Amino acid sequence: MVKKLIDFSLSNKFAILLMVFLVILGGVYASFKMRLELLPDTEPPMLTITTPMPGATSETVMKEISDPIDEEIRGMVGVTSVKTQSLSNASMVTVNFDESTDMDKAEQDIEKALKKVGLPDEAQTSDIKRNSMNAFPVVAYSILHDKDDVKVSTKAVKEQLIPKLQMIDGVQRATVNGQIERKVTIKFDDAKLQKAGLNAKQVSDYIEGATKESPLGLFQFGDTEKSVVVDGQYASVDALKNMQIPLALASQSSGNSAQGQQDGGASERGRATSGQVSLNNPQSAQAVPLSDLAEVKLSDERESISRTNGQDAVDVQIVKTQGANTVAVANDVNQTIQDFVKAHPELKSVKIMDTSKPIKDSLNTMIEKALLGSIVAVIVIMLFLRNVRMTAISIVSIPLSLLIAMVALKLTDVSLNILTLGALTVAIGRVIDDSIVVIENIYRRLSRQDESLSGDGLIVSATKEVFIPIMSSTLVTIVVFAPLAFVTGSVGEMFRPFAYAITFSLLASLLVSITIVPVLGSIFFKNGLKRKPKSELGTVGRGYRKVLNWSLNHKWTVIILSTVILIGSIALGSMKIGTSFISTGEDKFMALTYTPKPGETKQKVLSHAEEVEKYLLGNQQVRHVQYSVGGASPVDPTGSTNNMALMVEYDSDTPNFDQEPERVLKHIKTYHHDGEWKNLDMGTGATSNTLNVEVTGPSTAPIEGTVKAIQQKMSQVPGLTNVKSDLTETYQQYEVKVNPNEAAKTGMTAGQLAMMLNQNIPDMTVSKVKDQNQTYDVVVQQEKDTDWTKEKLENTPIPSPTGDNRKLSDIATLKTTSTPNALVKKGGDYVSTVSATISGEDVGSISQKVMKQLNELDKPSDVHTSLGGTNEDIQEAFSQLMIAMLAAIIIVYLVLVLTFKGALAPFTILFALPYTVIGVVLALIITGETLSVPSMIGLLMLIGIVVTNAIVLIDRVITNEKAGLPMKEALLEAGGTRIRPILMTAIATIGALIPLLFGQDSSVLISKGLAATVIGGLLSSTLLTLIVVPVIYEILFTLKAKLTRRKKKA
Repeated sequence: MVKKLIDFSLSNKFAILLMVFLVILGGVYASFKMRLELLPDTEPPMLTITTPMPGATSETVMKEISDPIDEEIRGMVGVTSVKTQSLSNASMVTVNFDESTDMDKAEQDIEKALKKVGLPDEAQTSDIKRNSMNAFPVVAYSILHDKDDVKVSTKAVKEQLIPKLQMIDGVQRATVNGQIERKVTIKFDDAKLQKAGLNAKQVSDYIEGATKESPLGLFQFGDTEKSVVVDGQYASVDALKNMQIPLALASQSSGNSAQGQQDGGASERGRATSGQVSLNNPQSAQAVPLSDLAEVKLSDERESISRTNGQDAVDVQIVKTQGANTVAVANDVNQTIQDFVKAHPELKSVKIMDTSKPIKDSLNTMIEKALLGSIVAVIVIMLFLRNVRMTAISIVSIPLSLLIAMVALKLTDVSLNILTLGALTVAIGRVIDDSIVVIENIYRRLSRQDESLSGDGLIVSATKEVFIPIMSSTLVTIVVFAPLAFVTGSVGEMFRPFAYAITFSLLASLLVSITIVPVLGSIFFKNGLKRKPKSELGTVGRGYRKVLNWSLNHKWTVIILSTVILIGSIALGSMKIGTSFISTGEDKFMALTYTPKPGETKQKVLSHAEEVEKYLLGNQQVRHVQYSVGGASPVDPTGSTNNMALMVEYDSDTPNFDQEPERVLKHIKTYHHDGEWKNLDMGTGATSNTLNVEVTGPSTAPIEGTVKAIQQKMSQVPGLTNVKSDLTETYQQYEVKVNPNEAAKTGMTAGQLAMMLNQNIPDMTVSKVKDQNQTYDVVVQQEKDTDWTKEKLENTPIPSPTGDNRKLSDIATLKTTSTPNALVKKGGDYVSTVSATISGEDVGSISQKVMKQLNELDKPSDVHTSLGGTNEDIQEAFSQLMIAMLAAIIIVYLVLVLTFKGALAPFTILFALPYTVIGVVLALIITGETLSVPSMIGLLMLIGIVVTNAIVLIDRVITNEKAGLPMKEALLEAGGTRIRPILMTAIATIGALIPLLFGQDSSVLISKGLAATVIGGLLSSTLLTLIVVPVIYEILFTLKAKLTRRKKKA
């Protein structure tokens, strides 16, 4: 089969060269058409259900929303865990699913389940969201007016910019913050309502019904059918003001009873039954104008506040669809906004965030590293081969293999990101491997004086001679990635594209080596070469043969010495090398969030924002500062109207930027704000380098003591900062304890009293009105007192059927209590989290210290603790990758057994693996890298790479033995013959990876650990493979021969 393929290639040289040209065109085309991302798209099997309930305490939210939702969905198919977080004003339920779950169907099932849950009327509609990196904006702009006229900015943005942005391919939504909303507001006057005998709900319901637009369907008019619509909308604000409100509404419901109080809500506070039916002429009036009962006006309101660099702004944030090209979307958005600003000279735009910039910068950096690596690899090959034609033929495999891989990646819809580019960079040294072995063997055969073949016959024979070892080495390098298909979570999703890129590149290189390389060899060496005496070993070959000869004569010295070095390296690594997850780089962008303490007003949050803004703008390295308070925000899942998101862009040359967020947060602490500031990693959607200790128990009472003890101990651990617990974050509240007997005298129940006192009834849109060709929402606004005191609350008037003046203090007592800011439950147990920020990269050693403290902790038997956060990510990733490596070794051994048709020679080859540890440990220590996920992927790669060198060596040994050479001579001859291709491929691979060790941006930092691991492991294993593997081979096969002789004698 292989011979036929080689023959076909040599017989159709022009067709092969034409195919090469087509491959180049296809690869270049695919490269420009691939999606560009920073990291592969990851979407964990997780849904978050957010249900706002304004004004509710965490305990109320837990009982009325979180627990019912938990009970309904916990037993659903595919659900692995449910975690509820009951906050003040909102419930957040996180649902985790099996990896194989169809998330579209899961979302539909959750929607159906929520419909079965009887949520309270005060709760708003639940929002279901998937946890994905695509939930965060890819581009964010601030639009500023030269005269700070936000009204003009809003009109231009909403009417002209947003529609254009939403038409861009790949844009999921364009959200606006800081805009002015124009609407018709209705504010009822309690005294006037009382005089008319009406309440706010009666009038609101009447307005909603009277102004409704209702389609009635098709009516038959003669020969045609026409639709009929009942339109009650008013044509102007003035017409709405004059809308007649029937006073008969008062007699249609219990408007003069406590029920009326319940319906009227806050607007009915203090109302007494008067019996009056009109404002001006009570005896004759049947209806009154709406303007006699309420203030009706066209209002401009700013629901959220946004400022950029100290100036009022309207913010625009763009979220892309899943799978869309981030760079393409960002480019289109940037161009659209530039065109928009050109058309409006009074406006200017400030780019706050553009995730395409680090992507383009990182990809350009990786391309530069790949090109530099290719140049280094070519120089290495040239130095070894010392022949321009051989070098030219060998390096052809680099661009061709990578371009074929590009086509395959495009066909499988894999994006071009720093991991796939990193894989292609790593592959540079390996894709040339097969071609080097083939062309080196062709060259060697052409140079021999005793060679009987010539021309294409020799090329076919030389290529076929090395096909088995190059195929085996390629398959071995590829199969180590097979277990990655079973690695779950973000690590599996992120590194599977890496595996695809390596696999496609190496398969392409194998194809190139047995088709294109023979063709080029035939063309370049058609006149043959000057024949040389047989077996001329170079200086390196002769020197290595001497070392190998000594090693074979001192086998146990070599074994003991190499084992001691290996054990010493393992011990050194355990002491000197820390562990971490994935380095995130130093993109000069910081996002902070502020979660106010319950009870903090928007005005107070704004004052905090201005304080921090002033501090940041005083830093000369800061380019832009933008913050938003209130409104929709991707970093504010609870729907709170007072949360703040603050974004800061720094100069690209800001030194030690990785320490900047911690330094800023440390300074902000000096302001003693009541709420909580956090640094947000926009790339992963989570706070970075956090360590969490989860404490679970049957109730909050037994876990409080344990939480306080853990918090105290963690505060003393070096490297941990910002230690806090969600259980200790409490706030004060007034509990109104109703006296049922006294309340009965007023005809009011506790529920009706709650409705009357409730100030958190959301504004209600009851209609729409047209005014000057514009349509506006008609909103009934609830009056809210902002100057409450305990005395004022106690003196709140309570209506009574007897007309007596009763106060709240007459029927209830006020008690000051405290309630947790958040109540978390998982699997029915209460959960409290003690969290801390890890300063530095070595997550592992700090986690071990905390784990030791947890083991020594004296706690109740029904209270349990577990370590989470970044440490949990590391443990899960490392355990899965360790299993993947074990599986890879077994698969590699299986492939070798099938290749060599025996078990002992493959077993000998596996002895090359342990000695990679020596180089890996030294490389990580020298480069200052930790043992991270990229490092573990590097170790996985080494299993395949290292074994290939041993395969090339042992295959030659077996061939020599079959030719009749004694074992020792076979080993020496194989070593002298194979030393050049082994060193050439190893040094070429190392040379290609060296550029990845230098640089500080995110692309290099993620690849740096992988490169250091592969370089170190390959260096040590290559040197020791050339010595230890032959020694082990001789020991094992000598032992086998002895056992065979004994059996024969027996």
